[in-house]
Amino acid sequence: MAARKSPLFDTATTLGKIIAFLGISALSGVLAAGLLVPVAAAAGTGASASIEFFEELPAELERDALAQPTNILAADGSLIATLYKENRQPVTLDQISPNMTDALLAIEDARFYEHGGVDLQGIMAALASNITSDSTRGASTITQQFVNNVLIDSAQQRGEEAVFSGGKTVGDKLREMKLAIAVEKEMSKEEIMEGYLNIVPFSGTTYGVQAAAKYFFNVDAVDLNIQQSALLAGVVNGPTFYSPELNPERALERRNLVLASMFNAGKITQEEYDAAVVTDLGLVITPTMNGCVGAAQAPYFCDYVTHLILNDPAYGESLEDREKVLYRSGLTIKTTLDARVQAAAQTAVIETANPDTTDNAVGHTMLSLDPNTGDILSMAQNTRYDPSADIGNSVLNLNVDQFQDGDPSKSLGGSSGFQPGSTYKPFTVAAWLADGRALNTSVDGRKRTYPDGDKWRASCEPGGSYVINSEDGDGYTPQNYGDTNYGPSTVLNGLAQSLNTITMTTAKQLDLCKIRDIAFDMGIHLAASDEGEEKLGINPPALIGGGGEVSPMSMVTAFGGFANEGSVCEPRALTEVTAVDGTSYPVPEVSCEQVISEDVARGVNWATQEVMKKGSGSALEYGEIPMAGKTGTNDWRSQTWFMGYNPGMVTASWVGNRESGGENSSLSGLQIGGRVYPEIDGGLIAGPSWASFMRQIPGLHVGDAFANPPEEMLTGRKPTPTPTPTRSGEPSAPASPEADDDEGNDDEGND
Repeated sequence: MAARKSPLFDTATTLGKIIAFLGISALSGVLAAGLLVPVAAAAGTGASASIEFFEELPAELERDALAQPTNILAADGSLIATLYKENRQPVTLDQISPNMTDALLAIEDARFYEHGGVDLQGIMAALASNITSDSTRGASTITQQFVNNVLIDSAQQRGEEAVFSGGKTVGDKLREMKLAIAVEKEMSKEEIMEGYLNIVPFSGTTYGVQAAAKYFFNVDAVDLNIQQSALLAGVVNGPTFYSPELNPERALERRNLVLASMFNAGKITQEEYDAAVVTDLGLVITPTMNGCVGAAQAPYFCDYVTHLILNDPAYGESLEDREKVLYRSGLTIKTTLDARVQAAAQTAVIETANPDTTDNAVGHTMLSLDPNTGDILSMAQNTRYDPSADIGNSVLNLNVDQFQDGDPSKSLGGSSGFQPGSTYKPFTVAAWLADGRALNTSVDGRKRTYPDGDKWRASCEPGGSYVINSEDGDGYTPQNYGDTNYGPSTVLNGLAQSLNTITMTTAKQLDLCKIRDIAFDMGIHLAASDEGEEKLGINPPALIGGGGEVSPMSMVTAFGGFANEGSVCEPRALTEVTAVDGTSYPVPEVSCEQVISEDVARGVNWATQEVMKKGSGSALEYGEIPMAGKTGTNDWRSQTWFMGYNPGMVTASWVGNRESGGENSSLSGLQIGGRVYPEIDGGLIAGPSWASFMRQIPGLHVGDAFANPPEEMLTGRKPTPTPTPTRSGEPSAPASPEADDDEGNDDEGND
């Protein structure tokens, strides 16, 4: 036999409805003013305790700034991405349609302009309605609802537990009511209405009427029509329960109830009601894409920017503080990104290695910067920026290091890097020139073995030497590509043709540590550095392929130093950061340092221009701009590079195996953009992709022409000085050969 209900609590009885109403009151704010003291007495002991309890409640509403989205912008002002915890776009009351305020007042608080924050008449009407009908009706005023939303928002911003309607105690409701009365004394009705319409949630992360109007109808709040306003006014009572997306039938019924309330309140005419009530919901769902996943362009640059902000103590002492600034304070982040260059780079990357037609292991990036400032112009990648595990998706930024400045507490979201291959060779040439030697010096490029025990000069090593010590005991035998081109060659031709034997013979005459240090000073370091930026190795094979894994950012920084005549500029992404409240945050200034001489840089540029004229870059069709460049491929054929640059822009194009660096990671046989390359080489994959990129942006970031190096850097001989006239007009005698010898010019290394 079913258990009998007590008639006292049977909501079908009048007394049961009164008791049910009083229970609802404690949760929803419907407490008659005349009941305040008795209820308070239940919380204390006697009348004096009741009064003391009520008086100790807060008398002022503390309001934190409303959370607003952050916008990341390219240099031309175009949107890169919007970041938010709450999508809110605050507007003033005159930017909100009167239809919206009319609808809200009709359904939520018809006596808004008569009461002082708590509406006794409304409470009694709700009580009567709940007693005489099968539905329950609340009586919280718009002012109380505003207070409630402010309390929830403030708690969430402070990391405290927010109290929602279903969990409120009598004390919570008393506090809300007292604060509502205080708010009415502090703010005008218009200010309360404006504040409410900007703070109230409408759906998911959509807060405030402007964001809701955009989301549901793709219109501004000022343009909301009658039925749209009625729908939104109905949604605020239960954003999930009345969601037009999740529960369209329920939302339509609620909207029509609001329309009826508007008509009964005299806010709309019979004709307007009749026309509106027969319309469908009219949804035009237009979400504001959140975060780098929804970036309008350059999602990996967006990711890089967010890491820079979160790593910078200028935005807050703790990570939590910085996240609050980034996602809630309405930052406008202006960046260096050139949207035109970015679009060209992304197009070239996808044309070469579209993730839909490319094996998942294959990555492709295109990174450009201005060598004169370090400003990052593009950061493209072939993978889709998406955290889901689907093939072709990745949030790993292959362009950058794992950590900022080698600090493991400052993630950049980057990879452990890739071997640079022959793109590392220009640093040997730079060390050669810095040692006072010439590009046209001929060296022995015959095939030879450097046996175990062979010593190489290395001032940073114990005893000042590096000793060959191979794993198999057979020493080291460098080979040229195709096992050809062995024999004497100039250093200039050796770089242009990327001859490994010439690089080795050249390096044998130098200090290995000097080569490594020049590369490091120019920006080359291990991408996985976690104890400060770490230098690469100095073993001789590393001079061909680089003694470790580096990021494209390292490479583009270093080659930017060559393009900028020896002055290396720190990569720079941010130009201005301001919050909606006017707070301005510091951004890095342009920071450049002369690390090699202008002449040495000009000498390297002369050699890398030869790469484009007669070397591995000569077949690339990239336009009429004078360019310098260098290809690179590691021994395992798993990483390919092309570095292309002029004084106006330097670009790193990388195509490689992003999943492994071992000897079984070759790109051979893998699908890259729907094709399998018969040969794996930087000049055949990364290079043509760079050329495609350049053809799309003719005339952009060209810069001045390369300056020529001094003649002696080419030939090893100082030019004959031009005679200068004496006072009598007779030419002076040229300097003697002995004077040249005194300057230290000799033939060492010219064999």
